[in-house]
Amino acid sequence: MTGQPPSPSPTPSPTPSETGGPTDLYGSLSLEHSSTVDRVAEELRRALFEGELEAGTPLREVALAESLGVSRPTVREALGVLVAEGLVTREPNRGVSVTSPDPGSVRDVCQARTVLELAGVRHWAEADEADRKAVRESLRAYEEAADDGASYELLNERHLGIHLSLVGLTGSPRLVAMAEALVGELRLALAQVDRDRKNAQAQVGSHASLVELLEGDRIEEAVAELEHHLAGAEVAIIDRLHLEDP
Repeated sequence: MTGQPPSPSPTPSPTPSETGGPTDLYGSLSLEHSSTVDRVAEELRRALFEGELEAGTPLREVALAESLGVSRPTVREALGVLVAEGLVTREPNRGVSVTSPDPGSVRDVCQARTVLELAGVRHWAEADEADRKAVRESLRAYEEAADDGASYELLNERHLGIHLSLVGLTGSPRLVAMAEALVGELRLALAQVDRDRKNAQAQVGSHASLVELLEGDRIEEAVAELEHHLAGAEVAIIDRLHLEDP
């Protein structure tokens, strides 16, 4: 009696690339092109935060392309990135320019962020320890950036990181998302103010005093300190950008 013939080996399933499946969807991606756009956006962002391009400055695609040695479409895409970040503004028939907020918007944003940040400060006692730790770590990161003489872009990022961590004390991701949108509108203006003042160490000391008050459960004093700080920031932004009510 003979044995059964061996079963044929299963035919391996074709890979997505062999069948024209999902892998082919990515065939049009270009890392070189994307990274070039990112580098242009990064260089423009640096120029904005370092004060080489002031509020209201027009950003001409042709001139920028020639200066940076890239194509005009690349510049256009990079500017689109900055438009999405709120750093530059695109207007019909007027092109793109560095964002210059109106005083009403500045005051509205400052009022809204004050409400959110004060809510966080008042939640210090009942906040999760992880959220309190985030405040301490944000302060430490800001201190390190100031000590290292970091760029104004990084200093601005670390500075605003402290304020966002205060909102995080509420334990509400939605409130944090709202705060992120608000500070995004002021990011460039705040960097311009800090750059003019050249007082990163003083700003670090002010925030350290606020955290010290929180650590000592001196909440009402912390509230007063934060209110004073945010009110001063509002006045400084309007003065720095020479904003006037219509």
